[in-house]
Amino acid sequence: MIVALEGILESRGIDSAVVKVGPLSLQVHIPGSTVSRLGNVGDRVHLHTHLYLREDNVAVYGFASADELVLFQHLISVSGIGPKAALTFLSTFSVEQVASAIIGGNVDLLTQVPGIGKKTAGRVVLELKGKLEKGWEGAVTPALAQEDADVVAALTNLGYSLKEATQAVANLSGSPELDVEEKVKLALRELAGA
Repeated sequence: MIVALEGILESRGIDSAVVKVGPLSLQVHIPGSTVSRLGNVGDRVHLHTHLYLREDNVAVYGFASADELVLFQHLISVSGIGPKAALTFLSTFSVEQVASAIIGGNVDLLTQVPGIGKKTAGRVVLELKGKLEKGWEGAVTPALAQEDADVVAALTNLGYSLKEATQAVANLSGSPELDVEEKVKLALRELAGA
């Protein structure tokens, strides 16, 4: 199994790159988030990879971070989600946003991914919510109400990790009368003070 590769970036496109590894040049399918972090042609790159084997298809999928790889592998385990759809999830939203939407049951956010309807988004939530609730670093992530999931999504949009955003929202308990915007402001104050 190929779990990572390192080499020289020979070319890159919208959803793939060619990396020269020794005497071989490998085409690696990548999400938009990884494309933006590759650097320039001629630079040395390191990618976490997933080797996808089927009767009629052998492909390598690459990611800038281990979290992207793990989420990709979770997504392709869902019936009806293939590697291309999983890459679309990671090209549309950050790892934290996708994980937060799944944990919070935010089907509406997941349907913003091109080609993903309500039924498929619901299946993703159903099959992955329990797997992702433990979080990326082993910390237990509490189940969130829809409104709190929206606050977490807003915070991860601003660059905070899923763990930081979830903790900040958890610290807002006792504020059910506040709307999403007010909760985001309070959470940002909490994060700035941390």
